[in-house]
Amino acid sequence: MTKAPHKFPSLKIYLPILFAIVLLSGIYLGLQLRSTQSGQSEKSFFSIGFDRYDKINDIINYIYDSYVDSVSRVELTEEVIQTMLQNLDPHSAYIPASDFRELNDPLMGSFEGIGIEFNMINDTVVVISPIAGGPSEKAGIMPGDRIISVESEPIAGVKKSTTEVVSLLKGKKGTEVHVDVMRRGVNEPLQFKLIRDKIPSYSLDIAYMIDDQTGYIRLNKFAATTHQEFLSALNRLKQEGMEQMILDLRDNGGGFLEAAINIADELLESQQLIVYTDGRQRPRTYAYARRSGGFESQPLIILINEWSASASEIIAGAVQDNDRGLVIGRRSFGKGLVQEQVQLADGSALRLTVARYYTPTGRSIQKPYDNGQEEYYGDFMQRLLDGELEDPDNIQFNDSLKYETPGGRIVYGGGGIMPDIFIPLETGGQTTFFNQTANRGLIYRFAFDHADQNRSLITQRYNDARHFVNSFSVDAALYRQFLDFVEEQGINTRTTNRSASDPMIKNHLKAYIGRNIFGGEAFFPVLNTNDPALQRALEAFENYQVITTHASAE
Repeated sequence: MTKAPHKFPSLKIYLPILFAIVLLSGIYLGLQLRSTQSGQSEKSFFSIGFDRYDKINDIINYIYDSYVDSVSRVELTEEVIQTMLQNLDPHSAYIPASDFRELNDPLMGSFEGIGIEFNMINDTVVVISPIAGGPSEKAGIMPGDRIISVESEPIAGVKKSTTEVVSLLKGKKGTEVHVDVMRRGVNEPLQFKLIRDKIPSYSLDIAYMIDDQTGYIRLNKFAATTHQEFLSALNRLKQEGMEQMILDLRDNGGGFLEAAINIADELLESQQLIVYTDGRQRPRTYAYARRSGGFESQPLIILINEWSASASEIIAGAVQDNDRGLVIGRRSFGKGLVQEQVQLADGSALRLTVARYYTPTGRSIQKPYDNGQEEYYGDFMQRLLDGELEDPDNIQFNDSLKYETPGGRIVYGGGGIMPDIFIPLETGGQTTFFNQTANRGLIYRFAFDHADQNRSLITQRYNDARHFVNSFSVDAALYRQFLDFVEEQGINTRTTNRSASDPMIKNHLKAYIGRNIFGGEAFFPVLNTNDPALQRALEAFENYQVITTHASAE
């Protein structure tokens, strides 16, 4: 039987055409989706894949293959990345793998090494103090010891930099390092075998009671352990009778945002705004006080200066904008850019600015950076030349950057936190002799030598740091020795304005002598007895309620 002919041609004839239609449709839909995702309304068909062209990599390859001298592809790549980020803003940065650990360890609250605090004195590593519980303390290394060699490599008298010395002493937990030490009164070098360990890096310098009701806490950074350190100090001081607190954030350059938020949470009532961030590709994010804090209602004063930055400014701004307490000092640094850190496959990292910080009233903390990094980081000198560090009236405020707190206080944006009570920088003739001796390191050098030569006598006479602070004094004979030492260094001590500097120098001599024997527990309390900002804070507590209601720069 003959089959009837098909009404339609064979499907095989049309299959190639159908496949082509499907392929072209897929390409078209893909292009449409890519246009939508990239925010571009039009995209030429012939530009498919063009946006994947890696011009930077092609240039690096061309230089690597054709340049007249041999070059490192890795170094070229890293230089390109660093230059590219530097041109964005002052705080976006590339961290090479070799530097990553060194930069991040302090913020993580620990590092691995032998556990000493030291200074380079006359090209020699001198132990200021072994860190409690660390390998050096356990092995018997003492304050005043001089480390002269590491693994038989001399490090004394060979002009090694502090960075080079640190690299020799630091190392992975569990590794051995042999050091030779000279100790006063011992003729032969002492040999120590140290097992490196994890060493805590503290962000709390000191916490103590200034008087029967005033507690003082000083933080040097905001690290992973800062909140717990602060909380422990806060609870201890409350047990000792603290009813009002001075939180010193001067020279604190910041650190972890979360640490700042947690500490602000201890100072503010629940649901009060601490800070918010906002960025082009990052949604606005608010941080509120979440829990019952340890110091929410008692009198509070924050100390800041021109080197207080980032996380320090977040706390100062939150306290000020919520009418929670007073801010005393000078305008802070003005670092209000938020960085995200991305770890790269080779161990390096990228810190990219993705948002800005804003205080509860809406002030941007960030100062301008349009004129480059040199001017940005040299801002201190410009403030000094403008007279701002001596008189707040020399600050040029923009009325459009004026904000009002819930309590009716006027605060200003435009970069940094302006204090409620201004403390001028001490300059002029009354400090000339002090500056001459301090800037050349003569005060520290004399104090170190005196402490080193009289360590046993001082520790026998003064039981602990508190006894030293309360009882030690730089008498006329000791000060005469200092002046003779200064004369030997070529400085004229018979100037007409020298006497104006004498009290300040004696205070610093005592502080450094105490530090070289008893550590920070003797150092900061002594310095604070002659600190204008701290003394003004103590005065402000006397009229605290009035001042916090009507605070203004003095």
